[in-house]
Amino acid sequence: MTPATGFDIIAIGGSAGSLPVMGKLIRAFPPEMKTPVILVLHRLKNVHSELNKLMSADRQIIEPEDKEQVKPGCIYLAPQNYHLLVEPDGTFSLDYSELVHYSRPAIDETFFSVAAAYGRRALGILLSGANSDGAAGLLRIVKNGGTGIAQDPEEAEFEIMPLAAIELSHKIDVMRTDDIATFIRSKYTNK
Repeated sequence: MTPATGFDIIAIGGSAGSLPVMGKLIRAFPPEMKTPVILVLHRLKNVHSELNKLMSADRQIIEPEDKEQVKPGCIYLAPQNYHLLVEPDGTFSLDYSELVHYSRPAIDETFFSVAAAYGRRALGILLSGANSDGAAGLLRIVKNGGTGIAQDPEEAEFEIMPLAAIELSHKIDVMRTDDIATFIRSKYTNK
């Protein structure tokens, strides 16, 4: 069980149907939460995107540079057409290797690196999507002692992604969006 002080990192992945849920979760983060958050969203490559501006509420969302240090309280968005990895030394690495599940950035690649770098202090959340990207990565987070949450498939606009994760392990918690937000808030507030 993760201590009430929260996590050292939160990684959230999603594809089709996940953008509104990501936005809702970001707006639900308590102001005192200093845990860095990584968002991995499947999106078109080589098309100008201001997604980071669209998702922001009161907090800035940053597309990190290669070798940039992961900083407390920041929300990071995986850049278009790169896998976003977290290195054991707490820096980001941008990887241009092959597509994974037809995607770059791939959720699995980020989740694998988060599991290796943060172990039991990681929280992985997998949202709506139309393929199985992220399922193996979420399982890896759980196997490394972290916490894994899949959006309730009955609530998800596209159930394939969260269902793929749920089918891999009974240790992955299934929650609706409001319950995910409440769970995160409970780790950072005394309310």
